[in-house]
Amino acid sequence: MTAIDPTTTAAWEALEAHDRELTGSMREWFADDPQRAERFSHAAADLHVDLSKNLLTAETVELLLQLAREVGVEERREAMFSGEHINTTEDRAVLHTALRRPVGSAPELEVDGQNIDRDVHETLRRVYDFASAVRSGQWTGVTGKRIETVVNIGIGGSDLGPVMVYEALKPLAQEGLAARFISNIDPTDAYATTEDLDPETTLVIVASKTFTTQETITNARLVRQWLLSGLRENAGLTAEQEQEAVAKHFAAVSTAIDKVEAFGIDADNTFGFWDWVGGRYSVDSAIGTVLATVLGPDNFEELLAGFHAMDEHFRTAPAEQNVPLLMGLINVWNVNFQGAETHAVLPYSQYLHRFPAYLQQLTMESNGKSVRWDGSLVTHDTGEVFWGEPGTNGQHAFYQLIHQGTRIVPADFIAFARPDHPLADGEQDVHELLLANFFAQTKALAFGKTAEEVRAEGTEGALVAAREFSGDRPTTSIMAPALTPAVLGQLIALYEHITFVQGVVWGINSFDQWGVELGKQLAKGLAGAVGGDEQAIAAEDSSTSALIRYYRSHRS
Repeated sequence: MTAIDPTTTAAWEALEAHDRELTGSMREWFADDPQRAERFSHAAADLHVDLSKNLLTAETVELLLQLAREVGVEERREAMFSGEHINTTEDRAVLHTALRRPVGSAPELEVDGQNIDRDVHETLRRVYDFASAVRSGQWTGVTGKRIETVVNIGIGGSDLGPVMVYEALKPLAQEGLAARFISNIDPTDAYATTEDLDPETTLVIVASKTFTTQETITNARLVRQWLLSGLRENAGLTAEQEQEAVAKHFAAVSTAIDKVEAFGIDADNTFGFWDWVGGRYSVDSAIGTVLATVLGPDNFEELLAGFHAMDEHFRTAPAEQNVPLLMGLINVWNVNFQGAETHAVLPYSQYLHRFPAYLQQLTMESNGKSVRWDGSLVTHDTGEVFWGEPGTNGQHAFYQLIHQGTRIVPADFIAFARPDHPLADGEQDVHELLLANFFAQTKALAFGKTAEEVRAEGTEGALVAAREFSGDRPTTSIMAPALTPAVLGQLIALYEHITFVQGVVWGINSFDQWGVELGKQLAKGLAGAVGGDEQAIAAEDSSTSALIRYYRSHRS
């Protein structure tokens, strides 16, 4: 499909005119339309999504949906689900949605001669068998002890997704079995993660599709060295037993079987995934092996079912009620017509404390592009800087800027009706106290506080302006009954599809990440200079060479 410049469409022109002519405020819109909240709220699987506190009217939504039709969002959605090669720069299908198709889905999905459904479920079966062996105690370390800690080594999509899901669902971990994660090439990460672990009860999963990712393989070698050293010291491991020890304490998620076996990992304990799965879309693939192991296959299956429920909503719901479509279009409205540069995600759930970081990669690696999928330059802004922290922590950190700053910061607020841990402070239900803050923040951001209301509280003079709130700060509220594996899957898939919609409107390929590559290539080339090769240092630009020399002179 040809990339369409959205700024050349009739809908874009109409949206620009609509933006200029838009009058009123949220206070007025809600007062004039008692049904506004109901009309702008929608169900998507188990999620209740309230869009009413965004800077839009029914006409805005109508024009945004017209824009989606003119740039072909629905056609490209169907192309993605059917396995067309919409990842144009790498000539690949985009089929992360196939990772969560239930057994028996009809018709079977076959793409490029591959029976996708059969291969996905065969891999899941092997992952579940592995997970069950570890969980039951059938799989033991080289000294016969049960596994107590699973250390996942990966980076980017091989780390952010598993970490986020594990933290979100940690209460479901099997008793006596925990997960830890190493990603940063800073040796502090590997040291601090393994320092208090027992090598005899530690299982390591190395997640790297090519088994060449510098950070991951370096950390894998560091942890292998730690494990063998500890086993020699604590368990009397002999040199002859080292190969067996690596095989009993390491597994891999990779397609490079030769490299995996050269490392010492048994090919039977290696789980692959496919080039139609981008790293940031892979948590529901074999990359989730650590999750299936620690949380259990049943919980992982429920997570996949949540993903699939949102996929079906996105694929089949009418446009006027299609939550990922509407949220993606509202993001376009905020970026391209309201001037927003950032987007806050604010979960009122401590277990979702890594969700904003996960979304940073999903959204910014996907849509941080300035070239369309046909190679032409964009003529408009793309992408947003995603960020956030759990509420109420963020209220005491950065909400001041969201409420009274000079920049518009659209924000998504996420909360759950049922608490993970129902605790009370005397007569006060603490979860209700948390939700009171959740409801209060979106209300304050929408409606603000007028000068008259400030004066009515007894404030006069110059202090009035400082205590006035303009309101009309856009927010979306997302609620669900509880934070379950299924609901978490729905939330992840929701943002995957929001990201897709924005990418299609902007005409960019959301499924490559060439911007990640240059720095990695340069880092490999700089190794000699950093190691002290004077000729290599001198060949660098003056800033880089000076910084390397500073490092060399201060390394002791």
